[in-house]
Amino acid sequence: MAIDVTDATFETEVIERSKTTPVVIDLWAPWCGPCRTLGPIIEKVTDATDGKVVLVKVNVDENPGISQAFQVQSIPAVYAMKDGQVVDGFMGAYPENVVQQFVEALIPTEEEDAIAGLLAAGDEASLRLVLEQEPGNEEAITALADLLVAEGNSDEALALLARIPESEATRKIAAAARIAAAPVPPSDDYDAELSELLNQVKDDEVARQRFVDILELMGPDDERTAKHRRKLTSRLY
Repeated sequence: MAIDVTDATFETEVIERSKTTPVVIDLWAPWCGPCRTLGPIIEKVTDATDGKVVLVKVNVDENPGISQAFQVQSIPAVYAMKDGQVVDGFMGAYPENVVQQFVEALIPTEEEDAIAGLLAAGDEASLRLVLEQEPGNEEAITALADLLVAEGNSDEALALLARIPESEATRKIAAAARIAAAPVPPSDDYDAELSELLNQVKDDEVARQRFVDILELMGPDDERTAKHRRKLTSRLY
């Protein structure tokens, strides 16, 4: 059964839901003849997946925000979303066999289901199994690196993180790994240590990296972070 989605519910019903279940988005309007032809076909095909794919319907006349987001030129327009991202789509009314191929391509394979289960387990053994099958799986690498830092295995954690693009999450884990591996443990008084490091950052790369790593551990929500970052920039430039 299709779910009617509005501008107000799109975030929850589509974007968030797509992070666990593929979502097909049917953009339509009551005056659109081809929409009335395509709609029942999509509903029949998605219902046949027994919940493995979810169908949502958006009345474009009543939801201008969604229409603008998808830059709708004509309807019917159908999009598929997984993990919060649009992965496929088509415009116009197509026969059932074409719609079925479109929907079936979204259903996770047995291997994908197995990997999802291992990621959900989240223990070291499960995450290593994921990486045996998908060496570049970013979710598994990030989670495993975090576990390894907690276990004191900073070198392996940093080697893993080097496989994937840098992100806010990886920067923080890498910072924790470098600080944990340093000969001098971090001070409980971040302000005092940063003030001391500030005198060394211009000519000492190790001190500069440690300064930046401490800022990563403090995080953007700590009101002191921006202040210390400005001091670093002023000292360097």
